[in-house]
Amino acid sequence: MPNIKELNDFTTQVRRDIIRMVHKVNSGHPGGSLGCAEFFVSLYQDILETKDDFDMDGIGEDLFFLSNGHISPVYYSVLARSGYFPVEELNTFRLLNSRLQGHPTTHEGLPGIRIASGSLGQGMSVAIGAAQGKKLNNDKHLVYSLHGDGELQEGQNWEAIMYASAKKVDNLISTIDLNKQQIDGSTDDVLPMGSLRAKFEAFGWTVIDIEKGNDIEAILKGMAEAKSLTGKGKPVCVLLHTVMGNGIDFMMHTHAWHGKAPNDEQLANGLAQNPETLGDY
Repeated sequence: MPNIKELNDFTTQVRRDIIRMVHKVNSGHPGGSLGCAEFFVSLYQDILETKDDFDMDGIGEDLFFLSNGHISPVYYSVLARSGYFPVEELNTFRLLNSRLQGHPTTHEGLPGIRIASGSLGQGMSVAIGAAQGKKLNNDKHLVYSLHGDGELQEGQNWEAIMYASAKKVDNLISTIDLNKQQIDGSTDDVLPMGSLRAKFEAFGWTVIDIEKGNDIEAILKGMAEAKSLTGKGKPVCVLLHTVMGNGIDFMMHTHAWHGKAPNDEQLANGLAQNPETLGDY
């Protein structure tokens, strides 16, 4: 049984990393990163079955693909603090010639990153291809992916979603960050999508909800349920109900912090709400 306090402490430190990285270069996407901190910590500290040494093939281990690549700050923080690369490298976020670009890239060989992402709508297709590759290799491990809810306004997703069920890609768990916010406002104001559960089910997927998407115990329980539903002929969709900007009161429940950096005073405020737990970089 995972130590929930340790995972929560880990998450607190990740929130510090996120706002410090974005503040330093006055650029980046803190809102969605903060909203998915608990999910990433749960994924890399408990859920994923991975090998000790990273390689691009990923044979014999679970794979994860981040489709909404603009939330790279949370991805980099959790990867670094999970041992993929030195924590001190977080200091190079978004700098020229850094391996930690605003959207994840592969040309510099950053451990943990298998695709360049951030061009929204493409990650589902990649994850499905990887899942089919595992089937061809008789590899029983799973493929996980994460997508923004606003990202589902991109049409390529729905071609891929239709394909996955038609081809019985049942070793795939795709999670949707359902925070109901995007860069220009709420998803309901920009382009309402109705019931995502009804849509995914109509496209032949099995769907579960994690109503408390910022609660680690709820995430672990929900993702365990999702895993139990794989191998049954259908891909699995997890609707993760999160709060954008979670853990920093003035960033929560608004699209305003989708791609905005905190100033000095706001940084200090955010750090005060999240006391250091594992040591800053």
